Order: sequence, then C-alpha cells, then structure tokens
Amino acid sequence: MKKYNQKIIKLARILSICLVFVIGSSCEDYLERTPESVVSEEIAFLNFENFQGFTEELYQAYPNFTTSYWTASWNWGEDEMVSAAGNFHVTFAFDRGNFWAWQVEHAGYGGQVSWMDKWSANTDDNPRTKGLWPLAWYGIRKANLGLANLDRMTEATNEERALIEGQLLFFRGWFHFMLIQYVGGLPYIDRVLPGDQVLREPRLSYHESAEKAAADLRRAADLLPVNWDNTVAGRRTAGRNELRINKIMALGYLGKNLLFAGSPLMNLESTGSRTYNADFCRRSAEAFGELLSLVESGQTQYALMPFENWHTNFYTLGQNWALSGGTEGIFRSLYWSGDQSNWGITKQYFPSIIVDGDATKFVPTANYVNRYFGMANGHPLPENISNADAESGYDPEYPFKGRDPRFYSSIVYDGVQVVQGSMPPNQEDNRHANLFTGGSYRGEVSGSPTGFLNRKFVPLRANTYDNAFAFGAALHLNVPYMRLADIYLMYAEAALMGNNSVTGKSSNFDKTAVDAVNVIRARAGMPNVLDKFLTSTDVFLEELKRERAVELAFERHRFSDLRRWLQLIERPYTLKTSLEFNRDPNSELGGDPAEMRVLNLREEVILERPLAERHYWLPLKVSDVTLYPEFKQNPGW
Repeated sequence: MKKYNQKIIKLARILSICLVFVIGSSCEDYLERTPESVVSEEIAFLNFENFQGFTEELYQAYPNFTTSYWTASWNWGEDEMVSAAGNFHVTFAFDRGNFWAWQVEHAGYGGQVSWMDKWSANTDDNPRTKGLWPLAWYGIRKANLGLANLDRMTEATNEERALIEGQLLFFRGWFHFMLIQYVGGLPYIDRVLPGDQVLREPRLSYHESAEKAAADLRRAADLLPVNWDNTVAGRRTAGRNELRINKIMALGYLGKNLLFAGSPLMNLESTGSRTYNADFCRRSAEAFGELLSLVESGQTQYALMPFENWHTNFYTLGQNWALSGGTEGIFRSLYWSGDQSNWGITKQYFPSIIVDGDATKFVPTANYVNRYFGMANGHPLPENISNADAESGYDPEYPFKGRDPRFYSSIVYDGVQVVQGSMPPNQEDNRHANLFTGGSYRGEVSGSPTGFLNRKFVPLRANTYDNAFAFGAALHLNVPYMRLADIYLMYAEAALMGNNSVTGKSSNFDKTAVDAVNVIRARAGMPNVLDKFLTSTDVFLEELKRERAVELAFERHRFSDLRRWLQLIERPYTLKTSLEFNRDPNSELGGDPAEMRVLNLREEVILERPLAERHYWLPLKVSDVTLYPEFKQNPGW
C-alpha cells in the first residue's frame, strides 16, 4: 500500500489544489495556469480512480501518535511518567494540571510535540507535523466535499461508488468522534460550509454529536467490504489493502463511539446523570457483537495474535520495517519510513546509561504496575504491597514472582538482563537492570524515577550494545489506534452495563461479558475471571477495568478511560509513585530475576496531580471559542 499511496497521493494533491480554486474561487490567476491545466470537478470525481485519488489524502489526514515528534508522549493518565528531561512534553504539563498544554498556542515547544495539535493541517509525508485538531477539521471538510460530489461519479460501478461513499462517511464520523471524546459535544459538520457566511453552528450535546457520528459509521459499515482484496476494485492493489477502511474498522468505531456515549462522563454531560446509559451500551454491544461474530466465524482477516507473538502488535524487528499489528491490528496509522520510530521513539524507554540518544524517558508508574498487574493465579496484589497476601500468594520479599504473564512481557523490573551481547568491561555492571533504590538505571532526569521500565514497546535488545538501533536491524514501533483485544474488552463492558448482568450479551454474538474477558485472559495464559469477581455488576466492572489496564497498558487508552469513568480526578488515580527497595546482598544476578529477594519494599508518592472537575474535558482553543457566541468554552476554562 505504501507505493500505491505515494503514487495516488500525488494525484490527490493535484486534485485537491485544483478543487480549492475550481470550487472555492477563481483559477484564472493561480500561477497563470493555462486553461488545459485546470482539472474540473467533473473530471476529478468522474470515475473510481480519480475519486479514490481525491479520497486517498484522508489517509494522510490523521496523525501517527507514535511518531508525532523525536520523542512522543500519548499516555496522560496515572499509567506513565516522563523523566525531568522531558519537561516540555504534554505528559509533564498534565501531571501539573496544565491541560492547556495540548495546544501549540499555550505550550510553545511542548505543544508542537503533542500529537493532538500542530501549527497547521499538514497531509505530507512527515508525521512530526501532523496534529489531530487541525487535521480533523480539514478531513471533515474534505469528506463533505467528496460526499457533495458523489453524483458526479458517473463512470463507476455500484461497488466503486459504495467504496468511495463508505470511506468518506467513515472519516467524517471518525474525525468527529476523535474530537468529541476529548472536548465534549461539538457542531457536527455534515455539509460543505460556505466561506462567505458567518458561522453560527452551535455546540451539540455529547449524545447529539455521538448520534450523528453513529449514523455515519453505521452507513459506512453497510457500504464497505470486510476485505478490499475480495472486491473487483480492490484487486488492483491486492495484498496492499490492509490499511484501507473496511467494515470491521467502521463497526469497531461505531461500537466505541456508542460505548463512550454511554459512559458516565458523557452521560453526565448530556443528561446530568453520573451513571452509565444502558441504551447506548446495548447498542454498542450490538455493533461489537456484529464485528466479533464475523471474526469468530472466520469471515475476516482478523484474529488475536498468539501470545508468543504479542509484541508484534506494537513493533517489528529485522523484518525490513514491516508495519506492526499482524492479524490483530484493526486501525493503524500510515508510515513512510520505519526509521521514524527507530531514530528516537524506541530510545525513550530505556535509561541513558545504556542507550545513546535523547535523555527523555517514559516509564511505567509503580502505582499502575502494582495496582493492576496481579498474580498468575488471577488475584490482584494487596493494596499495601509491603504486606504478604495468603490468598494470592504474593510475597513482598519476592514481589516479581508468580505474576501475570503480561507483567513479564510489558515491564522491565530489577535484575532483568537487558544487554544480551558483549559490552565494555567498565560497563558490565549495567548489563542487568539496576532498578533498586539508588541503582544505575534509576534517575529523575534520564533514568527511571519509578523503578520500572517499559518492555512492551521495545525488545531487550534496544540498547546501545546489542545494535538493535542499527539501520539493518529495522526496529520499527507503531502502536495501533485499535486492535482486536480492545474490541473484546469494550464488548464486555457494553454488554455488562447495557444489561446490568455479568452474563449480559448482545443478540448477535454468543459470548457473554465474562466470556469475552476470558478470551483475552486465556490468550495470555491466565485463568478465567475468579468467581469472587462475578458476584455483581459493580464488582465485575472493577475487574474488567483492571483487565483493560493490563492488556492495553500504555497504548493511549488509559487517559480517556479514566475520564469517561469519572475517575481521573479521584484518589488514587491522581497519584504517581515509585517502587523503593534494596536488593538482598546475597542475591546473585544471572538467574531468574523473579527469584531475587528484596528488602524494605515500599511505594513512595512522587507527585499528586492537582486535578479538578474541569479537567474531565480539555480546554478548547481561545481562537475558536471567540469566533462566534454559540461555540462556547468548556466549563472551568
């Protein structure tokens, strides 16, 4: 698809430029064009190839949050902490209550590194200049322009018309959903706005906005195929269609949009109730049920990745810059050069003492690891990790023993051998992760301030000595927007809260809420949800939230989850802590690090985020809310 995109995007840009002048104003003095150089709207939208060239630019109109800058942050909940060297990042500002920092106008250099905003709407090949806010409005206008000209597509088959309309409707719904989940209800722009009229588009409620997005996404799902390779038009680019918008993507975002609308924060904004909206949740479960029925019946190209290949959801190594995601990745960003992530992003997870590169480091917080990553037998850790727990078998002298398999695949803890190959004799002491209090891997500026490192997004070879950063190693990180495991867990939440029952299910899928969670746990080698968590809807909901926290850790979901659950500003979710302990002097490195004994284990609070009710919604841009009275600022800002 990469080469196809490069070719078709050139046509798209030519068409887009011409459309601006043909439809929006005069072409006569534009670079003194000759009449034959002007592409009319009749030609631009005449057939599938031309119209797809126009539509194709929309794939360049959503940001790749993974590669949004040289180092990039996208986890803004209590899950991750940035070292002091990254004090220009949104994460650092949000930790101090400064939610204006998502905007370039208020954060300066820091705002430019946010994937949420940039100075302009840029659809070129550079991911570091793409921001959601400007590109969403650009993409919405472009989608509306295409939809307004569908009747000009006269030399096309019904299949080709459906493909074009389905893509345009998906993007219009997707861009609106991506904005409203962060800022609340907005005007829903479903037509080409005239440039010569005063704007008077009022902000809708969240539910009103979500209903309009749902209509677009539902129609897109009905029009689009499961797999473009199985269409006549798609066979022209067979084998390169995996990122093209399809029925599964549309159903996935239809379900997510409805689940968010049914969540407590969004229901509060629309109805004044701080509870789930059961109707939206039931409708969400139906959309997810339709999707999962197709997947489990073998009618799609999607399936959960085996746990031994779980990491390929996020990165590839030695595969010629292959895009990560495998059969599980549903919606992913485009990329033009794998080295965009290898250059800086992959280096932001291990401390500078073993990685040459930027000093900015992003590490898991101890509160997140200890609260959610439980034991292999299905029990969580005790609330006070300094205490032993007979039920779970947790022992504070061996805190890394017997944990959920995803703990070992996601987290680097003390004693793990990081450097695999040879290293200078004077650096040998740094071969293993020295994450104990005062260890060489610790540090507030360019090390780990929390006592943990992120292993989920980079292999252990991601260090200066094992050459994983060499160009030939092709270490490529690309975190997906949506993957199949997330669908199962969102289905479980929607079915649970839509039916107020742990055995709730949709009418079109045979798995209950509990069954769906157990599918994800089984993939990781975990037992089914324990009976003690199935006693009520509320009890199971908390365990389901814990499962989301573990399976989807650090994948950009946590901030929105905490917000929609109305938990962001409540303790303990405002706390970020470190793990402090001493190594037993009799422990020897080189064996199983989970068997190493530690002493004086405890958590210490690093910071408490000063958050209030207003922080549930991001502040809108001052330049936007002053355009006209009906476009109001969010409360408290």
